Amino acid sequence: MAHGPVYDGDVELPELCLVLLVGPTSAGKSTFAARHFAATEIVSDEACRALVCDDPADRTADAAALEVLHLVVDKRLAAGRLTVVDADHLTRPARSGLVALARRHHVPAVAVVFDLPADVVAARHRLRGGPVLRHRALRAQTEHVRRALETLGREGFAQVEVLSDPSAAPDEAVRRVRPDGDRRELTGPFDCIGDVHGCHDELLVLLGALGWPVDAAGRVGDHPDGRLAVFVGDLVDRGPAIPAVVRTVMDLVERGRALCVLGNHDDKLVRALVGRPVQVAHGLAESLEQLAGESEDFREQAAAFLRRLPLQLVLDDGRLVVAHAGLPETMHNRTSSAVRAFALFGQTTGELDELGRPVRHPWAADYRGDALVVYGHTPADAVVFEHNTACVDTGCVFGGRLSALRYPERTVVSVPATGRPWRPTPASTTPTGSRP
Repeated sequence: MAHGPVYDGDVELPELCLVLLVGPTSAGKSTFAARHFAATEIVSDEACRALVCDDPADRTADAAALEVLHLVVDKRLAAGRLTVVDADHLTRPARSGLVALARRHHVPAVAVVFDLPADVVAARHRLRGGPVLRHRALRAQTEHVRRALETLGREGFAQVEVLSDPSAAPDEAVRRVRPDGDRRELTGPFDCIGDVHGCHDELLVLLGALGWPVDAAGRVGDHPDGRLAVFVGDLVDRGPAIPAVVRTVMDLVERGRALCVLGNHDDKLVRALVGRPVQVAHGLAESLEQLAGESEDFREQAAAFLRRLPLQLVLDDGRLVVAHAGLPETMHNRTSSAVRAFALFGQTTGELDELGRPVRHPWAADYRGDALVVYGHTPADAVVFEHNTACVDTGCVFGGRLSALRYPERTVVSVPATGRPWRPTPASTTPTGSRP
């Protein structure tokens, strides 16, 4: 969870989020909201009371107004619209229902806390000419704010900003930040490449078949037609040339000629490299053994590169979405722990197959989104097209093929595996706790 006092620098908000203004009466919440957000982005408790009873100050309408407020927030988040809730939010129950709505729609909840002294709040309230409030009541509200600051981190907020003088904010102080994987401005054409898993020879052959120049030293040049390579993750584990694959992809990405999403194997390797407990199984041993022969500098570069990879890519004005294990439409360009789990592992049924692997729910069978979703993770004999999705993992490391889907052409290019198929070996007893 991020914290920050205002206005040592700009307040950066996710482009899509739910913002809860937390503070006492007359702290400046409505003024701040009107100054930094569009009127259509602001949902206030007073406006909702006015909608249901024509009087924004009638507290007997609170229950009905809250129902309307939650309904509007629900519909806006479902539509992918940033929403600011202008209300006191002084107690945890007042915040919890809205945080739950943010979680349901896979958007981060942000608390903007107005932490002003009670005397300052009282003076502002008198200047406003608002309803008479006892100084004791205003002081109690400011104490609620102080107590909220102690608990917000445990309530599900992704970010907390504390404002000690909201009137001092310049107009440009609140900036909106797009997700790392939001690259809607890139229109392609793209070559979407399936799970490589350390199969470097096959990767170079595939890139050559796609028209990428590859020199005798294995360095990949720029595509003559300006195409971009898009890797669906799982660069590492199992295969014979994991460092070479990471070098090649890292070089292409750093030169702006490729994009890549994080795969579950990439994520697990990063956790191992930074010393977190993982189970050395499912091909991780090969990655660790091969990387042990590399310099410490390269291992640090590789870990940093993999750690920075986004969970999903949204491309071509939202017409193409890439995520390692796929992603339903309600999670496109959204951020939550549920999105992370789905993007890395897919949706499982809770059962295991005869080999002890998780049985995966066929999410693509239910997909009806407008965006083409390209993913990997689950190997098949050939690229699988289903309901505007394409699984491009064709099991190269298991002796199958390495495949790419060309976009927007939607044609497939594949090359056969040339190395010995990977077979699992018994897992070591390294501390467990991670998912395969």
